[in-house]
Amino acid sequence: MTTSRERMQLETEGASERIALGDARYPENLREITTPPERLYVRGRFTEEDALAVAIVGSRAATSYGLAVAERLAADLAARGVTVVSGLARGIDSAAHRGALRAGGRTIAVLGSGVDVIYPPENRRLAGEVASHGAVVSQFEPGTRPLSGHFPARNRVIAGLALAVVVVEAAEKSGALITAGFAAELGREVLAVPGRVNSPESRGAHRLIQDGAALVQDADEVIAALPARWQACVKGTTGRDTRAGTAPVERGDSGRVLAAIGEDPVTIDEVIERSGVAAGRATALLLELELAGRVRQLDGKRFARAAAG
Repeated sequence: MTTSRERMQLETEGASERIALGDARYPENLREITTPPERLYVRGRFTEEDALAVAIVGSRAATSYGLAVAERLAADLAARGVTVVSGLARGIDSAAHRGALRAGGRTIAVLGSGVDVIYPPENRRLAGEVASHGAVVSQFEPGTRPLSGHFPARNRVIAGLALAVVVVEAAEKSGALITAGFAAELGREVLAVPGRVNSPESRGAHRLIQDGAALVQDADEVIAALPARWQACVKGTTGRDTRAGTAPVERGDSGRVLAAIGEDPVTIDEVIERSGVAAGRATALLLELELAGRVRQLDGKRFARAAAG
């Protein structure tokens, strides 16, 4: 029986459509797998462009490094017309959806519950944004609770919707590894981003790389791993050309933080003092600049400009 609170939630989050396997709107990639779901419930809509899709998944207990990597990677892919697929979970999944939305691209969230039962509940607003710029999808009927047994089936749909699955941080028993396993079974590309060697949240991703998953560090490397006919569908270029060795001009707070760092190592306190940027903001920007290859972190949490080239 639907409670008044759940009815209010459904009204707030919008109605869903039921799309059967034989419907022309059923996603092309998912239709091609063995035993695809007989029906999908969708808030938002699919488009033909969603066939060019990459899944980004990972740990719920992600580190700041993992969150920054996932959001940046998703933004770069989405800006080039790649639909970003994930599972709306805490951590890496949420960062991937946010990155795609930030870039003005499309993103698809696959749930292990009904599309009217958002889990985790704090992602209700994020789910609404995803539905407005892509689709929130489930093979389970509206009203279905997020039971643990539903998530392996949800992970298979994530893999089925995408041409490749990228794992960004995953512990040794992470559900993201289940998604990667389904991707391999379905003939999809399995990719992994290397993490920090002393982080438990990176052990699963590192194990994937040891087992043969392609190591990727940016959107260009993800795109290069896609089938050739899909590479031709990718538009534009990312914000930086890693092959040409060029780098964007940093502006605003990011530019001030970068200007505070030279070839000689400086501490984060020195960066804050020189740039005038607040501590929390400076820390986040340092991580972004490090991931972009603009600065490098040395022992003792000191920073220096990365060598050009």
